[in-house]
Amino acid sequence: MAKIKAVKETSKKPKEAVKTAKETTAPEKSAVQASKKSSNDIIEALDRILEAELSGVVRYLHYSFMIFGPNRIPITKWFRDHAMEGIQHAVTIGEKITALGGHPSVTVKPVPETNKHNVMEILKESLEFEHEGLRLYHELLEKIESDVALEEMVRGLILEETTHIEEVEKMTRSLK
Repeated sequence: MAKIKAVKETSKKPKEAVKTAKETTAPEKSAVQASKKSSNDIIEALDRILEAELSGVVRYLHYSFMIFGPNRIPITKWFRDHAMEGIQHAVTIGEKITALGGHPSVTVKPVPETNKHNVMEILKESLEFEHEGLRLYHELLEKIESDVALEEMVRGLILEETTHIEEVEKMTRSLK
């Protein structure tokens, strides 16, 4: 009789173990789903940044073509350097999108022609663009949870964008 009782108790334990395994599977699935949602949000944010960076390349190249006057050469170089940096940022962002399983956008945000070709007007216009880019990077930073490498990458790009803003602000500031 004791043997039968022991067998019954033993047979109950595996069922409980199976039940426990099923119960832990449900939260794991929701964690995976949350992770996928988070990953999709991050990829979408990266895509918006990619589109803005590609737009910046077009914008800065256009600016460089429209500079005239005695200071043309250094200002043109400055704009083209920023266009090349935009390409580097776009490559970094595109590679990160594919690393996360996404498909990088081929859309370039429209670059409106303002017909303002005075250097000061162009710089002020580019300042607006830089602020928008910085805002997109900060939005992405808020979405990052535990991906330290992605966080460090974004923080480095935020540093570069902030430096650009500071440079343009100094260039548009008049001497007192």
